[in-house]
Amino acid sequence: MRVLLSTASKHGSTTEIGRAIADVLTEEGIDARHLAPGEVVDLDGYDAVVLGSAVYAGHWMKAMKELTDRLAPGLAGRPVWLFSSGPIGDPPTPEEDPVDVAPILEATGARAHFLFAGKLDKKTLNFGERAIVSAFKASEGDFRDWDEIRDRARDIATELKSSMSPIN
Repeated sequence: MRVLLSTASKHGSTTEIGRAIADVLTEEGIDARHLAPGEVVDLDGYDAVVLGSAVYAGHWMKAMKELTDRLAPGLAGRPVWLFSSGPIGDPPTPEEDPVDVAPILEATGARAHFLFAGKLDKKTLNFGERAIVSAFKASEGDFRDWDEIRDRARDIATELKSSMSPIN
């Protein structure tokens, strides 16, 4: 079983989540390959797909939306999971799914969408981004729940391995 894991990340936080998911899948005996959206040429050789995007102003990043548009027919024929990274604070807000997720769920036939808390490090932001987070009084910090992320990755692994098991 070979899984493509692709993440769109502006400052690296979502990529770190994607790598953690790939690590868990690998630990579970699944061949997981992590690529940026621009590195994904096609789905040949992949049995399943996990796609994740950072969320800005309630939207997935353009690179991931373009990837899902380009590969939608092939994604619909494979097990697919989606995740979003972005809510910050304690408790993390916003709590609702990004506006792009519903049509992407429909187009890909994804089995699930996970919403993970994100990370905000103001030192990595450009001037415009700092102005926006200041205006919204956004909380700085790393709000990612690594146990939850690993648990969802194990859920994916369990579902994939059960689909590979012969029927008795």
